[in-house]
Amino acid sequence: MLRRLLAAASLALLAAGTLAHAGPDPQALLRNADRARGGGLPGVVWDIHLNSQEDGKAGEPQRLTVRATDQASVAETQEPARFKGSRLLQVERNMWLTRPGLSKPIPISPRQRMSGQAANGDIAATNYALDYEAALAGNEAVEGEACAVLELNARHKRTTYDRIRYWVSASRGVGIKAEFLSVSGKLLKTAYFEYAHTIQYDGRQIPFVSRMRIRDALTDGETVMEFRDVRIERIAPDVFDLGQSQ
Repeated sequence: MLRRLLAAASLALLAAGTLAHAGPDPQALLRNADRARGGGLPGVVWDIHLNSQEDGKAGEPQRLTVRATDQASVAETQEPARFKGSRLLQVERNMWLTRPGLSKPIPISPRQRMSGQAANGDIAATNYALDYEAALAGNEAVEGEACAVLELNARHKRTTYDRIRYWVSASRGVGIKAEFLSVSGKLLKTAYFEYAHTIQYDGRQIPFVSRMRIRDALTDGETVMEFRDVRIERIAPDVFDLGQSQ
């Protein structure tokens, strides 16, 4: 009997030690990082100022207003004037383009380029935790900042990218670098993130993205998105109505 009790106690201690050294939950790290880019929040609004260049030539500047909840987001073009009122609407895993004068919304892919190196899915609120399965791939420093490295694999075909290698700051809990990969692992683009904004959420101050810089892996193309005028705001459900811009 004593031998059985000692064996059981040894197994319990071994299990506790294993859990203690299991490391952080990668999916929890991903959910937390999403909040700093609009994912999983009850209602947040921001403006995106988007500039791109390729082959030494600057693209046309754009400005969009994004409204997002934990279920949906919509990005409405403010500038240039000829595209004013166009909307990229994302509801769960579906995305549409609507525009004043169009007879009906057009289903689109998050993978299509919106402008420069930025895909449609880069413009919308980020909810990687819903769309990707995360695994911890190690720890590395990015510009001297300690990070957990996450390998993200798409759960379905409607994601913006098939795979992402994501560096999440150990101290701040935000994503500071991402490599976007094909199914085979080929590097497509690299992005860097800055967080100069803070918002009040769930009784605490959390950082919010202020700049995203995307570089093409094969060319000198680069797109910079600046996030401005970030604010927590209640968003009416009809903002995400497909008929709003018809």
